[in-house]
Amino acid sequence: MNRIEKNLLAEVAGIHEIPEGAYNLRTNGQSAGRNTTANIDIVTKEDKPGIDILVKPGTKNESIHIPVILSLSGLKDMVYNDFYIGENAEVTIVAGCGIHNCGDQSSEHDGVHTFHVGKNARVRYIEKHYGEGDGTGGRVMNPTTIIQIDEGGSLEMETTQIRGIDSTNRITRAELAERASLTVHEKIMTHGDQSAQTDFSVDLNGADSSANVISRSVARDRSHQHFCSNINGNARCAGHTECDAIIMDSAKVSASPKLSAGHIDAGLIHEAAIGKIAGEQLVKLMTLGLTEEEAEEQIVNGFLK
Repeated sequence: MNRIEKNLLAEVAGIHEIPEGAYNLRTNGQSAGRNTTANIDIVTKEDKPGIDILVKPGTKNESIHIPVILSLSGLKDMVYNDFYIGENAEVTIVAGCGIHNCGDQSSEHDGVHTFHVGKNARVRYIEKHYGEGDGTGGRVMNPTTIIQIDEGGSLEMETTQIRGIDSTNRITRAELAERASLTVHEKIMTHGDQSAQTDFSVDLNGADSSANVISRSVARDRSHQHFCSNINGNARCAGHTECDAIIMDSAKVSASPKLSAGHIDAGLIHEAAIGKIAGEQLVKLMTLGLTEEEAEEQIVNGFLK
């Protein structure tokens, strides 16, 4: 890979060299490297672009890296990745996509990731989106995540998009069985004329299942964001959704949390807060020697940390 591609890889996946364990690297719509292990197999799909990741039951303390890199202007890339996590397995999956666009045509990556989490399995999923380049063409990402968690399984999802993506529509759908749990932490920052929409829908179908969906975002300049979440409690369960946003300059932010209870023992909570940076916070930091711009940056960084 060239210098640009190596920099993108470091930004989205924290990789500075070939990672240990299982991995699949995708560059400009083509496979750029792959490794499997005794417990994790990666197979190319035959009917559409993408891969199947197969984790054997009982696998412990292994990682999977599946970053995607686009460095060609005008390229539209679409992938379908399916994860099959065996019973009692415990794995960390590091995904993410980086786009470098120096041309006048839009570059776009759309991905559908489907998780089949087996009984009592544990998954940590980390996804980061990043864009750069001085061209006039857009940098577009539209990730769709479909999650099915069997009895006693859990998935912890961390998603971050804080730089360089002009347009994104992020869709997450989840179905949880008995004693299954889902935790989502989302961080987004938009600036310029960028737009970001996130749409979560979780069905708590099994007794004692739980979901905790938390989004933190900052909208700057003329950008706009919309957060939508829907938790359906169809059994004895616990669900919580939270959206906290800082609005700056001439940006626009909207939040639409929704709860639906179909069982008498469904306990569901939603929270939403949108506001500007408090003046007293700025004053306090400025008394310590920071300029107003530096104080704003400190507050925003701490909020998204």
